[in-house]
Amino acid sequence: MYIDEHHSTSLPVPCGKRRRSSEASSSKSRFTHVSDRSVPGEDGAGSYCLTDSGMAAVGESFAKLEKLSLIWCSTITDAGLRSFAEKCRALKCLDLQACYIGDRGLASVGECCKCLEDLNLRYCEALSDSGLVQLVIGCGRALKSLGIAACARITDVAFEAVGSHCKALESLTLDSEVIHNKGFLAIAKGCSELKVLKLQCLNITDDALEAVGVHCLSLESLALYSFQKFTDRSLHAIGKGCRKLKSLTLSDCYFLSNKGIDAIASGCPDLTHIEVNGCHKIGTDGLISIGKFCTKLSELTLLYCQRIDRNGLSEVGKGCKLLQTLHLVDCAGIGDDSMCSIAKGCVNLRKLHLRRCYGVGNKGIVAVGQNCKFLTELSLRFCDRIGDEALIAIGRGCSLHHLNVSGCLLVGDAGILAIARGHPNLSYLDVSVLQNLGDNALVEVGECCPLLKDIVVSHCRRITDRGISHLSRNCKLLESCQMVYCPGITEAGVATMATSCARMKKLLVEKWKVSERTKRRSGSIINYLCLDL
Repeated sequence: MYIDEHHSTSLPVPCGKRRRSSEASSSKSRFTHVSDRSVPGEDGAGSYCLTDSGMAAVGESFAKLEKLSLIWCSTITDAGLRSFAEKCRALKCLDLQACYIGDRGLASVGECCKCLEDLNLRYCEALSDSGLVQLVIGCGRALKSLGIAACARITDVAFEAVGSHCKALESLTLDSEVIHNKGFLAIAKGCSELKVLKLQCLNITDDALEAVGVHCLSLESLALYSFQKFTDRSLHAIGKGCRKLKSLTLSDCYFLSNKGIDAIASGCPDLTHIEVNGCHKIGTDGLISIGKFCTKLSELTLLYCQRIDRNGLSEVGKGCKLLQTLHLVDCAGIGDDSMCSIAKGCVNLRKLHLRRCYGVGNKGIVAVGQNCKFLTELSLRFCDRIGDEALIAIGRGCSLHHLNVSGCLLVGDAGILAIARGHPNLSYLDVSVLQNLGDNALVEVGECCPLLKDIVVSHCRRITDRGISHLSRNCKLLESCQMVYCPGITEAGVATMATSCARMKKLLVEKWKVSERTKRRSGSIINYLCLDL
């Protein structure tokens, strides 16, 4: 059972099934039996809040329930959680994200649900050490996954208890400003079966992270965010001990350098996913180590890595023959030579996403079109040296489903015409902020890409109602369209798009372009950029 009160949505419908109106009505009545308090929404319909009596009803009705997810269910109290736990003793997965549950409620789960394996307590701000300690005493032996974030009253005391009682713990996600080395050392030493570790902890240092390399030898996935008190020393220990590591994410870890990356790359031969984000001391030498040692790498993400020079990806192209996904953002030093190396060496590439990589031009993307025949996703956002020549090569060489050329100012009709004619399976297209793009391109997209579901044409000054009309007439599967700041698109064009596409779910436009008639007919799918325009 999954209930999310953070978003105002319609009542849930089982995946893959479409109910008749009578069935929907009966489902709604059953749900209101569980959720006994309705609150009027802005649209006049009732929005439903799950309360303690609803929780009791769930427990009475579904005694064998194994998975329960309650997101932002703020009206549930400890009493409601206890009444549920006493009945649903087979529970294995419990998500209480942003619920205001207290220690007594959590303790009752530990007392009653001895099979609990997966627990998410992110943003449960009312909890303290007492609740988590009592929970792990009760069901810690079965617990395999634990997530905690922004719980300011859960300290090292609770994590010492987790380390003592949760010997089978395999996954830990922790975002905390109050956990120090003492608590985390208890986890590293006590939970030697850890396979997934995601940390954002400002007060953990090398002394604690080194223990991961010593004790957690089964670790497969490691993500470290915003660490400012650890250095390459930790990565040396992890590279030496965690030889099963497959996924590594380093984000805003300012004191890491190429030496740390070299230790991980050379020590963990099974690495398949690497993400480096905002680690400003990591540069070309670190990337060379990745290319040299990580021969199984399938996904590489480099965000805001300013120290990587024009040849930084050459070694990756030579050594990482299995690479399928490459993400580069604000890597200004990477140029055409780098992309040519990737294209020629990584011929299995499926996804290529570049953003603000100003050194990459037509030559690099032409090489991708000529060599990467399996490419299905291409994003070149604000790469302002890339133009029609590159897209013509992509149109001839690949089989795209997803294309984003937003902000590529040199792209015009010729490039998009080539894409439309060469990629009939295209389902997503973003051509926003293309000042040279006109209606002819949209006409061709409409005629050649019948499977298109999502399109973004915002800030395209030369597109008019004519292009929109052709698009809406032929692309019958369209579900979303964004077309703000297009002076050539009028009230009539908006009406055409809103009423012609039966599957349309979201249409983003300026409010003043929507007529009263269009509001009456299609108001539920229209989103406004600014209510005051």
